[in-house]
Amino acid sequence: MPVHHPDTGLLPAPLIKQLREANLDPGYVVDVIERTLDEDLQWGPDVTTLATISSSLMGTADIVARAHGVLAGVPVAAAVAYCWAGRYEGRQMQVDVQQHCADGSRVSPGTKVLSVTAPVVDLLTFERTMLNLISQLSGVSTHTAAWVEACAGTTTKVRDTRKTIPGIRILQKYAVRCGGGVNHRMGLGDAALVKDNHIVSTGSLSAAVEKVRAYAPDLPIEVECDTLAQVAEAIEAGVRLILLDNMSPDQVSKALEIIHPAGALAEASGGLTLEVAAQYAATGVDFLAVGGLTHSSLVLDLGLDLRA
Repeated sequence: MPVHHPDTGLLPAPLIKQLREANLDPGYVVDVIERTLDEDLQWGPDVTTLATISSSLMGTADIVARAHGVLAGVPVAAAVAYCWAGRYEGRQMQVDVQQHCADGSRVSPGTKVLSVTAPVVDLLTFERTMLNLISQLSGVSTHTAAWVEACAGTTTKVRDTRKTIPGIRILQKYAVRCGGGVNHRMGLGDAALVKDNHIVSTGSLSAAVEKVRAYAPDLPIEVECDTLAQVAEAIEAGVRLILLDNMSPDQVSKALEIIHPAGALAEASGGLTLEVAAQYAATGVDFLAVGGLTHSSLVLDLGLDLRA
């Protein structure tokens, strides 16, 4: 289970409610933020800011889009300011955050996303943590939206994999949803995926499926198939979700002639690119599994501008 930070009291009640409505555990979000802040500060405080700026100077800064994209992580960025404020037990830190855009909304260069008012020394200290998180998540949602657009007009859904950045999987998968995609299994224990190494180890696809059913009878099972013969074997074994690994669109179409009449679903995976997404979607495959949504998305260019 993910680590849940015990002190969600760092966040104001409306923000906690917002995170929960997004299906994000506030304790998990606080934990990610605290670890990210600690990473930036493990060699000491922000010496540049402390040396050049008065601790009494208040300021307002805006997170502003520098490029076109789809947002994810606006409430997470807001939570950074409150988590930082919670570190100052000895003084009352003034902080106010205004969210101007919702997650899932499209932005263009110049769009004001979020504003935060706080002592400038604090603003500039937690700035990078705030931008790293929202930029990374918005990059995932923007990339996902491009795949969803490539499949427009079909019934094919775009979904992620477990190829995520360590430590922020739940946030990345949330960003996929913000971009219009859907989530595959979250981890190793919420669904079974029988792959080639499981089949080799047990001797056959059917044997692997039987063992999984005996061990975890209530979990859904997906089976990775490299050939049409394996597809037929999986359907015969009663599997209702088939992963078509590294198959061409023509091979996917042939596999669907076996899968869909049985009432099962199919997912294409391996070697997929945006350039061929529409071609695969046109086959009628139910899902495209895209590991690149979480392991290779470029961050969305967002900056933090301090008002004069």
